[in-house]
Amino acid sequence: MITRKIDFFDMHKIADSGQAFRIKDIDETHTELVAFGKYLQIADLGGNEFAFSCSEKEFSSIWADYFDLSRDYKAVCSCIDPSDKYLMAAACFSDGIRILKQEPFEATISYIISQRRSIPSITTSVERICALCGTKIASPRLKAPFVKPLKDEYYAFPSPSGLASLSLRDIEGTGVGYRAPYITQAASGFASGMLDPDSLSSLDDEALYKALTAMYGVGTKVANCVMLFAYQRTGRFPVDVWIQRIVDRYYGGSFDCSRYPGTAGIMQQFMFYYERRRDDI
Repeated sequence: MITRKIDFFDMHKIADSGQAFRIKDIDETHTELVAFGKYLQIADLGGNEFAFSCSEKEFSSIWADYFDLSRDYKAVCSCIDPSDKYLMAAACFSDGIRILKQEPFEATISYIISQRRSIPSITTSVERICALCGTKIASPRLKAPFVKPLKDEYYAFPSPSGLASLSLRDIEGTGVGYRAPYITQAASGFASGMLDPDSLSSLDDEALYKALTAMYGVGTKVANCVMLFAYQRTGRFPVDVWIQRIVDRYYGGSFDCSRYPGTAGIMQQFMFYYERRRDDI
């Protein structure tokens, strides 16, 4: 276990932000997730102090980057145009949300699954795929300040070769519908090395976008989501039905991303969370 003092970090909001589909709240002060083949639980100790159920080495090598902890989000928010009342309100409401840097293969498959689906249904299919061919993760043994995990067993997201080995019928059985052939081809591409995360990460934004949209079943929205949430291209601005509604209602049909070079994707996440949740308060 390690503890860290972290500003602008709210695990409940991050879990509910729609970025990743394997983060769940356990109770008011505990959140768990599975990523990079690891189980992690985070305990909110109060006063911006958090406990992580991992070693110092694991935190430094995986989770610090995953939670984008090197970025000053307060500085990002300070650059918002004060005359943009909607975005100012969205950023204030979304205080604590950080952009996750997810494993590229998992993010690609997850966002292929996400097309025209609700977050709960995406989560269900992702968990079924993990249980079908993911490696079982040893049951975590945790002591205070942590609590009992939500489940007795967890599975890592499958490797490209593991997912590629499944039949189309197996994949269809996870509830992904018409997206099954997209998943099969993407898994085969990653497994064969034609799609290599390290090579893709070295591309500039335009080349990466072209490489992703060249994949079967990957359009503009999915490509931008993968770029933002896996390759941390925070200048990308994915547009789904929620964002389009915001842009039409508050920005006359066009949001000027050039005002926020390198951070438009962060603004998008604030807007997305705010529009979905502000009426719940």
